[in-house]
Amino acid sequence: MMKGNGSGVIVGLDLAGVQNRPTGFCVLTELRAETGLVYEDEEIIRKTRQAEPQIVAIDAPLSLPKGRKSIEERTSTHLRECDKELLRRTIKFFPITIGPMRKLTARGIELKQILKDRKTKVIEVFPGGAQDILEIPRKQRGLGKLKDGLEKLGIRGLIEGLSDHELDAVTCAYVGHLFLEGKACAYGTGEEVMIMPEDQK
Repeated sequence: MMKGNGSGVIVGLDLAGVQNRPTGFCVLTELRAETGLVYEDEEIIRKTRQAEPQIVAIDAPLSLPKGRKSIEERTSTHLRECDKELLRRTIKFFPITIGPMRKLTARGIELKQILKDRKTKVIEVFPGGAQDILEIPRKQRGLGKLKDGLEKLGIRGLIEGLSDHELDAVTCAYVGHLFLEGKACAYGTGEEVMIMPEDQK
């Protein structure tokens, strides 16, 4: 079980790999969600600071596999400790060294460092895997079903027509909420950690 520091405002980010594609943004306060789409890093940082969150939960790889100096380095090491735990639990994910995941990883690591330098706590989360554990549908099964699933968890303020990026950002923020409530666990060790909901069974 991971222990946070009590309840508070959480920002969830479903980060895009590049700045010209939409990033889902959610501010979760006492399980009431406000969502939107953001694009450039400057906008993400500005809106995050305005929200004054206790924690930021980002759907993006925020670390490299141990021994790798950069995401572009060609080595036989592709999986982090948290990725290996996802494999053990048969949770589907994209390895961080494959295709567009490289840009997402580089952006995520840079954004994490900027936020940490500004004294903001950042955790890595994975909404698809979290949805599996929480037993709610992933977006591929329909956005309406995902929205209904999030509402069954107690999340309020979700309007009709939210994008998949926004709904995943809400999921990210909810995992941050669980972390602060001491109801989350860490996959991996050291820097290679992903925060996930506790098993429901």
